[in-house]
Amino acid sequence: MKPGTGHLKATIEKRYVEAIRRARLAAQTAEENRGTDIVLLDMRELSAMFDFFVIVSGTSRRQLHAMSEEIDRVMEEDGDRRLGIEGYGESRWILLDYGDVVVHLFEPETRAYYALEQLWGRAKRVPFEPRTTKM
Repeated sequence: MKPGTGHLKATIEKRYVEAIRRARLAAQTAEENRGTDIVLLDMRELSAMFDFFVIVSGTSRRQLHAMSEEIDRVMEEDGDRRLGIEGYGESRWILLDYGDVVVHLFEPETRAYYALEQLWGRAKRVPFEPRTTKM
């Protein structure tokens, strides 16, 4: 092993662990706000721009807004700041960009039309088990 490669590996692993934790935090927050069909995709082998996609469906404009606002609040409380937002006004597809984690909130018809899971079909799915905390 070359000098310094152990440190580099440790840094990459730490970055991965933190990114997946934040992706799961966003997914859990969406689930707690009645998001459905939640999918996490590991994008690291396919893109240098981001590490994970969180893809979620919602049933109405109001629900998509509520989910996006709550995800934003929880991520900010966790020390993460949103870098960008797209589609909030139209509310058929809201994209929240946290750098290495990108959250996609869709109306079901829009999700089916854009079919991100198929478009990025080579991405590995990350296990996500929602833990229902709200009744």
